[in-house]
Amino acid sequence: MSTGRTAATGLSPWRMVVGLGLVSLAADMVADGGKSIYGPLLGALGASALVVGLVTGASEAVSLVLRLAVGPLADRRGNHWSWTIAGYAVTALCIPLLAVAPLVGGAGLAVAATLILVERAGKAVRSPSKSALLAHAAGAVGRGKGFGVHKVLDLVGAMSGPLLVAAVVAATGDMSPALLVLLVPGLVTMALLAWLRRRVPDPSVYDVAPAAPVLPDTPTAPVLPDVPVAPAATGLSAGPAAARVEAGPRGDADGLRPATPRLRAWWAQSVGAGLPREFFLFAAACALATGGLVSYGITGYHLVQDGLVPLAVAPIVFAGAMAAGAVAAVVTGWAYDRRGGAVLLVLPVLVAAVPPLALSSRLAWVLVGAVCWGLAGGLQDATVKALVADLVPHHRRATAYGVFAAIQGVAALVGGVTIGALYDVSVGWLTVVVGAAQVAALVLLLRVTRARRGP
Repeated sequence: MSTGRTAATGLSPWRMVVGLGLVSLAADMVADGGKSIYGPLLGALGASALVVGLVTGASEAVSLVLRLAVGPLADRRGNHWSWTIAGYAVTALCIPLLAVAPLVGGAGLAVAATLILVERAGKAVRSPSKSALLAHAAGAVGRGKGFGVHKVLDLVGAMSGPLLVAAVVAATGDMSPALLVLLVPGLVTMALLAWLRRRVPDPSVYDVAPAAPVLPDTPTAPVLPDVPVAPAATGLSAGPAAARVEAGPRGDADGLRPATPRLRAWWAQSVGAGLPREFFLFAAACALATGGLVSYGITGYHLVQDGLVPLAVAPIVFAGAMAAGAVAAVVTGWAYDRRGGAVLLVLPVLVAAVPPLALSSRLAWVLVGAVCWGLAGGLQDATVKALVADLVPHHRRATAYGVFAAIQGVAALVGGVTIGALYDVSVGWLTVVVGAAQVAALVLLLRVTRARRGP
């Protein structure tokens, strides 16, 4: 089976999986290398904690909410390679361009904020199509294994990018050269994508088509040309009713349904009409956790602005938090398969612990808080997605993921602004507000997990 597909494409399914994993590795070196110093960079350009929270929260909102529209559009167009390459090109360009922000004077903060937002828009553009490409190849080797290998390579990039940035900052004492160095893995990303697209222009060749049953002594029907069917032959009159049924997307006769009902049906489906109540309760609980999770942009800003660590150390702390997230993703994913959604009850506890720890005046507590932040992120990245899949019918999962991402995106924006504003006022009040939100999240999670267990 694998041999035939290798001959047809020039790449075996496993090589395609690894190739896309290497693309993610190189791209995450760029994206997470930049993300590891967003806080210090924005602070050096004159941003307050409120502005840092606004920019980082809005960037995550853009990345998540845009997928609600981009995913269905890419599915309709079918050109997943084009969307993937365009999205990665935006990241490969925007992050190194942040190096020019300190050189443009008073406009530097606006330039940096714009580039950060545009880069996350590139993430939204590529993510659904990249997953679609990967799903084809992973389906031929086992989707669990294929996506698992891809995730490992992804995390290698997420850790090595910040370490590269830390090394360059330590050597030069400046953030601009560190950002410029990220152009190298960006170029590697684009070269790998071009090579993979040339070798495998149509990843659907990896799909296993079910064999058609062979019926003995069954005569083959002749293939007849398509013949337009008159309205009378379908039982429809040629009057206004037929015109209404045949109206297309623009209200003309090139489709099957009127424009307005079709648009309404598409919108209703896109926003999750008909999805189970437990799904929306779970999405609300995770939104409270997402909104309350202090971003590393704020933590990095705190570390450098308060003089707790040198600038070169901030990306190393980020890399350590990502390593903790990788461990959490594996451990909690394993626990979810055995204990179910109850493992998610630890998420609000981790989120509530981050503000008093990560924003402490003592470095040791800040490091513990960064680990809690990484653990919460790893839990969200793996186990949360698994429970979403279990809460909705299999034929609505893509829609559910889009709706879920949009809800989390709005929460990330609101939470980023709120946390940034409260940081400037009082870390104590910030801790209280986040803690209250996590109590509400815990109540909702308990309702969802109990409903799944039944009476």
